[in-house]
Amino acid sequence: MDIRFEKRPVLKEKPDQKNLGFGKYMTDYMFVMDWTKEDGWKDARIVPEGPITMDPACVTLHYAQETFEGMKAYRTAEGKIQLFRPEMNAKRMINSNARLCMPEFPVDMFVEAVEALVKVEADWVPSEPNTSLYIRPFMFATEAALGVHMANAYKFMIICCPVGAYYAAGLNPVKILVEDELVRAVKGGTGFTKCGGNYAGSILGQVKAEKLGYAQVLWLDGEHRKYVEEVGTMNIMFKIAGEIYTAPIEGTVLPGVTRDSMIHLLRDWGYKVNETRLSVDDLMKAGHDGTLEEVFGTGTAAVISPVGELRYKDDVVTVNNFEIGELTQKLYDTLTGIQWGRIPDKYGWTVEVK
Repeated sequence: MDIRFEKRPVLKEKPDQKNLGFGKYMTDYMFVMDWTKEDGWKDARIVPEGPITMDPACVTLHYAQETFEGMKAYRTAEGKIQLFRPEMNAKRMINSNARLCMPEFPVDMFVEAVEALVKVEADWVPSEPNTSLYIRPFMFATEAALGVHMANAYKFMIICCPVGAYYAAGLNPVKILVEDELVRAVKGGTGFTKCGGNYAGSILGQVKAEKLGYAQVLWLDGEHRKYVEEVGTMNIMFKIAGEIYTAPIEGTVLPGVTRDSMIHLLRDWGYKVNETRLSVDDLMKAGHDGTLEEVFGTGTAAVISPVGELRYKDDVVTVNNFEIGELTQKLYDTLTGIQWGRIPDKYGWTVEVK
């Protein structure tokens, strides 16, 4: 692509790398590209990060035609900057866009745009332990016209922010509430896409959980209210009697990049990974009879989140004495080791930004 660059007159002051939090500090620049029905994708540019103007009748504000992705850039001990499986984010966005009748942003253009912006923002990629540059590509309809229809104009953008650990308290087990009234997704819906509506609809469950003293919600399937699917904004895995169980990708679960990476590692280590429906009754039974050995959520932001307690209705089970499991810790150490360049990448997952 021919990417136009607009220099910022005054650069922002960079935050303290030891106190970054998550999603608080935007970098100096953002990538922007426009699509119209007549011309397709055009005018790729990196411009100063800042507010964007929208017409009050913008389709996105009324009918939520928007999708997004989440990924990171990591600085190695040698000072190199690398991405982690960016092509998977690109392919997932294509699938999300197809479901919401939005234009395809090709994989090669997606990766090129991310690399170009990260290269410009190289000084923003932090070097403190467990820090990274969070990258948020997103797309939304820009046509101003009321009426539910596929819009004739869209904007693809990327913004970035340096981040620390997702959980300020560190890699500690969390308490999870199984939601038995609300549902997150149904087959034929948008559960497999990364669109804002999925997350907006999940907030009520999150609020309910927090009122009861729980950190996140474990969602059941929308048809039977019986099978475990996702937890909060993450995929989830269960180690039961030495085997791994996780919900299958059948249209209701987000195909997570971290999920896929964990499955690769687990199978390489000789574990049997069952991508199959697991009922909440069988899960709680395993918790009581001692065969439920470890539970952990997986996602880009937190990488892995160990679960120490599960509550379903009035039934509560403690997982692994509310301690991080050996396998959970090994997965975290291995994946983050690859991402930060501490462990050789034999899978070809990392892409250096030069």
